Amino acid sequence: MASPGLLPKALISSPVPSGRASLTPFRSQSQLEASSKTRNSISTFLPSLPFLSITNRSKATRRKFSSVIRASSAPLPAALLFDCDGVLVDTEKDGHRISFNDTFAELELGVTWDVELYGELLKIGGGKERMTAYFNKTAWPAKAPNTDEERKKFIASLHKRKTELFMALIEKRLLPLRPGVQRIIDEALSKDVKVAVCSTSNEKAVSAIVSNLLGPERAEKITIFAGDIVPRKKPDPAIYLLAASTLGVDPSSCVVVEDSAIGLAAAKAAGMKCIVTKSGYTAEEDFVNADAVFDCIGDPPEIRFDLGFCTDLLQKQYVS
Repeated sequence: MASPGLLPKALISSPVPSGRASLTPFRSQSQLEASSKTRNSISTFLPSLPFLSITNRSKATRRKFSSVIRASSAPLPAALLFDCDGVLVDTEKDGHRISFNDTFAELELGVTWDVELYGELLKIGGGKERMTAYFNKTAWPAKAPNTDEERKKFIASLHKRKTELFMALIEKRLLPLRPGVQRIIDEALSKDVKVAVCSTSNEKAVSAIVSNLLGPERAEKITIFAGDIVPRKKPDPAIYLLAASTLGVDPSSCVVVEDSAIGLAAAKAAGMKCIVTKSGYTAEEDFVNADAVFDCIGDPPEIRFDLGFCTDLLQKQYVS
């Protein structure tokens, strides 16, 4: 279950579903009995309340009482959207970084990205963009071409080889899923909540992670949005807006799980709730705008949050 200290403190409510009677104050017992639907709703909550006349309560108290009843039918998120690297798998330091360095070594480029440097480079979304920015700032390798167009092709070829090496690591299952990932995905799928992975990484690499580590049966139910599917990468919200549009859901009904400040910025710019699960490289980043922050999703007996917690986050907009 979610940590008690991180649960919303305000009374949570949601709109009354269409066709369902809302709670209104009654002046007599006969009027109360006139609506069986409302009576049944009230009977669920009256045993836990002190003996007070609903009629004599203040308007504010009646509003809060009504809010509790509406919260019982709060809708689930329409979709859970996960970043990949650092969220599904803590891939960056011992996965992508190693694969970049192996690629540079194969071509004898004389470049090595150490742990600290790669942490800085992660502030740039996308592997091709990361290499381009690094070479522009330092110097292009002697083997690199001179024109911009040829350099784009050169970067693309490096990234293709890096992806091949990274996928080999995933296929060997040398990098495990982070705690709680499989659990919460299974919970969402069992309740018909749509699940997608939205990543700036190469689509083949993301698909390999989903298929190899989550299994083909789950992979068939998970939509992947990755790589160059959008022209602008995180922190731009394009990939999350595309996911919502493709899945046919309202962005405000989506909950995103991210691990980085640029991913958080993308999710919030898309108008979505965002939970941060810190990873090795992002633990010290600024997550002040996150709806919740945890060290991981968590498995029993140390579950940090579940689908119910995600549902609670969506209801905050209805709290007065």
